[in-house]
Amino acid sequence: MNALRLASLNGDHLVRSVISAGNVRFGEDFVVIAGPCSVESDEQTIKTAQEVKAAGANMLRGGAFKPRTSPYDFQGLGLQGLKILEKAKHATGLPIVTEVTDPRDVSWVSEYADVLQIGTRNMQNFSLLKEVGKLDKPVLLKRGMYSTLKEWLNCAEYILSAGNPSVILCERGIRTFETYTRNTLDLSIVPSVKETSHLPIIVDPSHGTGRLSIIESMSLAAMAAGADGIMVEVHCRPGEAMCDKDQAMSPDMFGGLMKKLTVLGSCMNKLNGKSLHRLGAGEP
Repeated sequence: MNALRLASLNGDHLVRSVISAGNVRFGEDFVVIAGPCSVESDEQTIKTAQEVKAAGANMLRGGAFKPRTSPYDFQGLGLQGLKILEKAKHATGLPIVTEVTDPRDVSWVSEYADVLQIGTRNMQNFSLLKEVGKLDKPVLLKRGMYSTLKEWLNCAEYILSAGNPSVILCERGIRTFETYTRNTLDLSIVPSVKETSHLPIIVDPSHGTGRLSIIESMSLAAMAAGADGIMVEVHCRPGEAMCDKDQAMSPDMFGGLMKKLTVLGSCMNKLNGKSLHRLGAGEP
């Protein structure tokens, strides 16, 4: 890890970073990001945003640009999707997390997003990393599906060295020989990051497992492992989702998860003697 001058936990960075996005503070509160995989319409996105806000989510996720495995799958609404996310933000007050896939799009996507996401397929898109490194805006960097911890932190280093200190890491599962789950959610990476880097780390159990029945368990496990938050897919009508409908939580299911996270967060606070697992921006 010697080459990691800015991402590592060293003499220059002995205090864990706290990164602000609107009224949300990654690394201080336990941040819950929720919303649909893809922005499909005004009604779908705004309704889902209202549902997750009511349940206690801190930020809204939604894909306007969707890099898909097949070129024939839904690729997102692009600029129209970003404008819909903007409407949802105005309706709920939730800050927006959305993915950017092309260096040429960074400047204008950042006009809509509060946090720009770099997806797993673009983790080592160094041109894109350098471009978001020029921003004064947080970047959510997902782990590549075949990437080691060192490779992942080196990609964070690209963003940091370009001048942007606000990098949030996101574990989203890696490819292994296991076929029961979509990916293998590597929760050991959470304490590993805490040992080696000052950057906040959240977990995406939706993509990490691809199985609706275990997303709640893995969300709770992520909190117990010390993650700084989670990002989960929620759709107001999961059966109609145009992307990843098999792993999309219903609003009721998400509400149940939030209640359990609140209880677990309280227990974690008592065990640790800290207040690092508060749910909600500024809420107890």
